[in-house]
Amino acid sequence: MTVSHSQLALGAFLMQTGHHIAGWRHPAAQADAGSNFAHYVSLARQAEDAKFDAIFISDSVGVRNRNLPSLSRTARADQFEPLTLLSALAAVTERIGLIATASTSFNEPYNVARKFASLDQISGGRAGWNLVTSSGDGEAENFNLDQHIDHAQRYERAAEFHQVVTGLWDSWEDDAFVRDKNSGLYFHPEKLHVLNHKGKHFSVRGPLNVSRSPQGQPVIVQAGASEAGRDLAARTAEVVFVAHQTFDEANGFYADIKHRAAAYGRAPEAIRIMPGIFPVVAPTRTEAEEKFQYLQELIPTVVGVALLSQMVSFDLSPYPVDGPLPELPPTNGARSRQQLMVDLARREGLTIRQTYLRIAGARGHLQVVGTPADIADLMESWFRNGGADGFNIMSWAHPAGLTDFIALVLPELRRRGLFRTEYAGRTLREHLRLQRPAHPAAAG
Repeated sequence: MTVSHSQLALGAFLMQTGHHIAGWRHPAAQADAGSNFAHYVSLARQAEDAKFDAIFISDSVGVRNRNLPSLSRTARADQFEPLTLLSALAAVTERIGLIATASTSFNEPYNVARKFASLDQISGGRAGWNLVTSSGDGEAENFNLDQHIDHAQRYERAAEFHQVVTGLWDSWEDDAFVRDKNSGLYFHPEKLHVLNHKGKHFSVRGPLNVSRSPQGQPVIVQAGASEAGRDLAARTAEVVFVAHQTFDEANGFYADIKHRAAAYGRAPEAIRIMPGIFPVVAPTRTEAEEKFQYLQELIPTVVGVALLSQMVSFDLSPYPVDGPLPELPPTNGARSRQQLMVDLARREGLTIRQTYLRIAGARGHLQVVGTPADIADLMESWFRNGGADGFNIMSWAHPAGLTDFIALVLPELRRRGLFRTEYAGRTLREHLRLQRPAHPAAAG
């Protein structure tokens, strides 16, 4: 199989009605997307027809926003459990990758290993696990805790969690199951490997009761950008989803992760770094800016303040909305996202209102409003100059934003030779040009 190494990876980040906090109010948005399976089928098939590498479903095991006046004005209160959703979508798609979030803080390794191994079998090798530690007390309170686990401890737990999951995925060698009716042999007993893991956080015997993945193992995705998150990504991740505002930030992160990976004995090309990008595109810049401004005018102040409060893990409602972002205490939540927000506000001298308007679409990810050439220029520059191996496309509303990107930006990327016209393989690893991991028994 010959694949160009000069092409972008592209994921379609399918967040319910879309990524703009008020996008659900747009006439082109599917307002009931959070509980509309047919909507997701249409989006998944649209992304597959466009030859995206994967679709991505994020998750939170709790309602993220406790501010009821704000929550009641956003389309963030209802969503499908992602593995259930992707298993259903696997039956109505054929090639596109299927990536879902599952938290290491509020799951057990055996369950996560079994579910993703099953999704990989059902889909023919298209599964990916977005490994997160979660960040909100609201989630912790749904799992017998008064507050979330300490930041350092949950990353320590996540590293061992990953070790157990990947060990369970190697319970069976590739050719263990013969299912020979004549001899009566169902599997080769010597090709079964019992994990017998005993660590600080987990004791898991194994084996997994799902055969080895068609792609060796599901693809490991990671999204943390704090110091602990970077270290975990360098050790474990094959794809990194990340948020950056500037090329310098992206370039520094890119170089750091690749360097750390090498220190762990991993080849730099074993990791694909894919920042999120929130594109608002139209044939002219004026049309794109008008489209974006229409969305911005749909944001109630209470929604904007609540969104920024969530991003910085601090209640900003008592502070003047047209005043500066106050000094913030350290958070046990998403530290890298808090720092990104603070850096943005301080760098550009933004008020609370101006800051929430800046992040209302992309929540701190890269935001670009312009023509197809404008957006392709930026993507190409980051890709060519060490800022990204690809991008996670965050549409302003679904289905309209994804349709816009496919109709307007993809032709420009293809004209430049930056994106495929057809799939070259069938598994997610093949799409992303990641090696299939050999079973440990094959080495000796």
